[in-house]
Amino acid sequence: MSATLRLDGVHTHIGRYHILQGVDFEAPAGRTTMLLGRNGAGKTTCLRTIMGLWRASAGTIRLGEAALAGARASDVARLGVGYVPETMAIFGGLSVKENVVLAARSGPPDEARLQWIFGFFPALSKFWASRAGVLSGGQKQMLAIARALIEPRPLLLIDEPTKGLAPAIVDALIACLADVKAKGATILLVEQNFRVAQALGDQVAVMDNGRIVHSGDMATLAEDQDLQTRLLGLSLDSHQ
Repeated sequence: MSATLRLDGVHTHIGRYHILQGVDFEAPAGRTTMLLGRNGAGKTTCLRTIMGLWRASAGTIRLGEAALAGARASDVARLGVGYVPETMAIFGGLSVKENVVLAARSGPPDEARLQWIFGFFPALSKFWASRAGVLSGGQKQMLAIARALIEPRPLLLIDEPTKGLAPAIVDALIACLADVKAKGATILLVEQNFRVAQALGDQVAVMDNGRIVHSGDMATLAEDQDLQTRLLGLSLDSHQ
């Protein structure tokens, strides 16, 4: 089910602002690539451009043999791309169940798949019939992730999923995404929690001012504090 994601020379303009300025990187099939960078570097814009929510003004985006640049978000989703936005974007007036069912594009959710998700996020089972708008922030984040995972997808784009989460939920998320990767998915993950980045990342691409300024193994970056400080403005140990 996995496929390599590749961006070549991708530019994105939002109004008069030139946000992505020739982004080039590859997220290898079946691996987790961390997309890191300072605030405002263009990470969220990159994910939204891949997903088709913002249109690339130049360059190519490919998932395996499929061209994504210029495709509508609905078409990108049909290719099997799951997206967890930083804002979560759940439907607060619908139940937890209804949110998940809407995300299951091929039909009613598979019961075994649901039980697999509940094993990581048991609160979703507890509040299955509850309106999503009454969930806590951490529970809403669990729901946003569950929607992306309710069906096996070749590519997951996940934007800062651990922001504001309790440590126990962060640990559950790490375990969940590690299992997703073990099942063959390609993951592109934006994350400020470097403990999570070190635990999950195989590859890393670092953005600055709308460009990729470094790419390589996550383990190599994690071991080089001078490189961390130069690329990110701080060492990983100082931002856990």
